[in-house]
Amino acid sequence: QVQLVESGGGLVQAGGSLRLSCAGSGSISSINVMGWYRQAPGNQREQRELVARIIRGGSTEYAGSVKGRFTISRDNAKNTVYLQMNSLNAEDTGVYYCNAFNSYSGRTYWGQGTQVTVSS
Repeated sequence: QVQLVESGGGLVQAGGSLRLSCAGSGSISSINVMGWYRQAPGNQREQRELVARIIRGGSTEYAGSVKGRFTISRDNAKNTVYLQMNSLNAEDTGVYYCNAFNSYSGRTYWGQGTQVTVSS
């Protein structure tokens, strides 16, 4: 089992910045992909969208809407993944969920989510 705890969400004005953190525990060594997903207001769980993810080797992937504004990084010593979000706009509003994925077993884990609200 893997446990994920997010933090860092909040209310920010458009153009501002936030940094999200996701601390992992448990069988975290089995995880080779970690990422952040956003569930926009009014959307269902199945409609969560990938924002960014980082693979064990360090390669990263971003949604087109956040490229150049968001940066995902990882501190292996702390088992923590970060999402630095700059130049935020109203479309970035939503609940951000940390995700951990074991591509070998297919198991995936989710955190409880953290709310990000960008006021225009």
